[in-house]
Amino acid sequence: MQVILRSDVQGLGLRGDIVDVADGHARNYLFPKGHAIKASTGAIEQAKSMRAARDAKDHESREAATAVASKLVPQTITITAKASGEGKLFGSIHAGDVADAILEQTGIEIDRKEIEVDGVKTVGSHTATASLHADVSFPITLEVVAAE
Repeated sequence: MQVILRSDVQGLGLRGDIVDVADGHARNYLFPKGHAIKASTGAIEQAKSMRAARDAKDHESREAATAVASKLVPQTITITAKASGEGKLFGSIHAGDVADAILEQTGIEIDRKEIEVDGVKTVGSHTATASLHADVSFPITLEVVAAE
């Protein structure tokens, strides 16, 4: 059965896509949950407008992510943490710490789930990665300093 997706369905497609699915899957899951409608001539025209809206929204979010990346890439984010005399941190730096520091120092709000930090357990320069869009991923330079 051909259906038009009304929302993004993982493993199946994105909003506005016309896909072939089993009859039972459409009747028992997609239709009752409002994820799809049966593909008809009029609905196919509606799908075109859904895809156009999806593409416009995707373009807008990509542009916003690129603007944030252009502001953050040249900057160094400083994070203060408790550390021993040898420079080892008492704990580690997490994505939430990076997100809070970015908001405090630049005024740019990034969700901690969009930031990946690997093993920052010492004082010094480190790099985190932010993925704000499927096509926009950029490094964030961190400078971890010991708290006095």
